[in-house]
Amino acid sequence: MKKVLCLCAVMGLLVSGCACLQGECEPEAPPAVTEPAPSPAPAPAPVLSKGPNHVIRMYDCSCCGAIKLEKLMPEKVQLNQPFEYTITATNLTDMMLHEVVIKENLPAGFKYQSSTPAGKLDGRTLSWTMDSLGPNASEKIVIVGTAEQVGSLQTCANATYIIPACARTEVVQPALALVKTAPERVLICDNIPLQFTVSNKGTGTAANVKLSDKLPEGLKTTDGKTTIDLALGSLAPGQSVSRTVIVRADKTGTYTNKAVAVADGNLKAESGETRTVVTQPILAIEKTGPARDWLGRTISYDIVVTNKGNAPATETIVTDTIPANVEGVQVSNNGQVAAGRVTWNLGTLAPNASRTLTVSYRPSSSGNYRNEARATATCAEAVAAAAATRIEGVPAVLLEVIDLQDPIEVGGNETYVIVVTNQGSAPDTNIRIQAHLEDSMEFVSSSGATRGTYANGVVSFEPLASLAPGAKAEWRVVVKAVKSDDARFRVVMNTQELDREVMETEATRFFE
Repeated sequence: MKKVLCLCAVMGLLVSGCACLQGECEPEAPPAVTEPAPSPAPAPAPVLSKGPNHVIRMYDCSCCGAIKLEKLMPEKVQLNQPFEYTITATNLTDMMLHEVVIKENLPAGFKYQSSTPAGKLDGRTLSWTMDSLGPNASEKIVIVGTAEQVGSLQTCANATYIIPACARTEVVQPALALVKTAPERVLICDNIPLQFTVSNKGTGTAANVKLSDKLPEGLKTTDGKTTIDLALGSLAPGQSVSRTVIVRADKTGTYTNKAVAVADGNLKAESGETRTVVTQPILAIEKTGPARDWLGRTISYDIVVTNKGNAPATETIVTDTIPANVEGVQVSNNGQVAAGRVTWNLGTLAPNASRTLTVSYRPSSSGNYRNEARATATCAEAVAAAAATRIEGVPAVLLEVIDLQDPIEVGGNETYVIVVTNQGSAPDTNIRIQAHLEDSMEFVSSSGATRGTYANGVVSFEPLASLAPGAKAEWRVVVKAVKSDDARFRVVMNTQELDREVMETEATRFFE
């Protein structure tokens, strides 16, 4: 018959009660033949949990409150004949018990032979150790031995165990990762967007994340800073945050650098190196034309525009002013003339490429003609070049001398008319007239554009300061015929513009 006893069993007898003494049970009274009432199952030790890492466990100090030992022995055995009995250990709680040790105290007169599972025999104490015993689980032990003397054999077992107060802490390792991107190629006038993405690829929160990027020389933020410093706060596992910062380049060149992200706990991540090439179109312009030309002729100017930079010059536009007082304007390369200006839209000018443009016109008056050509393009500095031409007219004076009467009787007066006409395109200046009289002539009077004086057979008129193109000036000299003669009235003219004098003679017949 299977009996549930405390820890004690007597072969052929039942123990009416047990007391818990230092982990062992001793009988309180002589064995009785009546079966004791079953004891209620002890309550498991309560657990007060505040989280996986904070546990409070209350331990029950009552005897055998966690493990029930059930021992079953035969009622009778024969002397010196092997027999077996069992001990069953049951976990009465809903928790895991650790380091459970069952000890069986073997009495004198019992010869131990074996057990399943195998136990450890130390003197008269046989023990079994279980690393753990699950909630409400049982472990059965079978002991085999022989009785070496007649009488009753009483064996006593006890159990010890550990109910751990287990708390758990989670071990995490945040890990930063940083990716930085920048455009490969930009113009110097472009914004350069630097994009940063910081990620936490670890298993814990990265606290107090900061990003720093020391810009290479020549790059600055829009507010003039040379270092980018960003506070990004905390990043949960798997979280990423992106930021974009705009920088500008002071000069052309290649800019390379890396960014660094740090966080509490000596966390650090470095980006890969970015490389941005900053380029710029550089325009150059030349304008050439004659330094001096003559009125009435068409003059032409050549304008050469070159891109000397390392980037295409887009939306290239060239303009050239047209001076006043010109006519017959002609332009090359589909230039558009409007409001005193020529405009060429050249589109894109590749690096080292050039375009030659031409403008022509005919000045309508003399003077200095100066105008300026100007070239512009996207992201290029505007450039200009001027050319000046001195337009000069050609003075061409005509000297005419006539007598009003011919022939003339001696004693009469003859009037000679001197006419100077500017047939050229420029004023003639400092016009000087001298009239030479022969012996047969006697000076009477002079008049005209300037005052004249007579001396030694010569009438000299004061210089005429200027004679405009197309204009005429007139002088008159009156003489008296004093003797018969085939007379000659000779006039000599000099001007500022003439290298040689001009002479004109008028013949008059004096008779009597």
